[in-house]
Amino acid sequence: MMASDQAVLVLRLAAPLQSWGGPSRYNRRETQPRPTKSGVLGLLAAAEGRSRETPLTDLLGLRLGVRVDQPGSLLRDYHTVSDHRGLPLPSAKVDNKGVQKKTSPAKYTGVTQRYYLQDAVFTAALRGPLPLLQDLEHAVRHPVFPLSLGRRSCPPTGPVSLGLHPHDDLDSVLASVPWQASPHRRRQIRTPHVTLETTVEDPTADHLVDDVPDTYDLKTGTVFGRRAVRHLWVTLPTGRSTPTDPDRVSSTGTGTGTGTGTGTGTGHDPFALLGW
Repeated sequence: MMASDQAVLVLRLAAPLQSWGGPSRYNRRETQPRPTKSGVLGLLAAAEGRSRETPLTDLLGLRLGVRVDQPGSLLRDYHTVSDHRGLPLPSAKVDNKGVQKKTSPAKYTGVTQRYYLQDAVFTAALRGPLPLLQDLEHAVRHPVFPLSLGRRSCPPTGPVSLGLHPHDDLDSVLASVPWQASPHRRRQIRTPHVTLETTVEDPTADHLVDDVPDTYDLKTGTVFGRRAVRHLWVTLPTGRSTPTDPDRVSSTGTGTGTGTGTGTGTGHDPFALLGW
């Protein structure tokens, strides 16, 4: 048992495809570049076996931090939909009996575009009361409903929970949890350290995002509330003792990681932030 009544639950969110849509809907379903609070709380609610109508009051107070361990790339999935019988597609509108109306003028082909993140890896940390996080951590390891990363078609790869941490703040946890990138990504980064983009929920920050759900009830729909976040960079060791890319080693042979020939030996690689 931890001494403090607060703890941090750390999750590894990795999959071939992820999609964190937020408020996007209808025929164009976009994805945010990092997990949303709505999506992460939905994963936890599914793990506990909550119905869509169950209140989220106890989960909304959890503070979320997300570290981009591997940004991945954007994928657009283009769909066309039609009735195999050659009939017009129904409209999204319903009559007073709840029956879908026909499209007018008649529409025979529907087009949807859905966006995903390919091969992305994130470290998500949630800070809150220890008893609640203990229950959530157990649920993530023994989920009632299948877990998904944003959309039901995006199951996670490997174990999701990285355990509970006794730190009092998200910054400390996100700066201490080891780099979670895939082996392929690790081979691309050839410097002793990697700098990762991080977003932390902070009531004193001035950047607002609309991704706090009020409910997951399909009958009423979800209205997204705002939360304040701040952006920072976290530097972690990669496990390499020295840079190994000859194109980024200084002319003095000491390895700056910048290719400037200054021989400072900082290991800083600005190109790594761009995924090069």
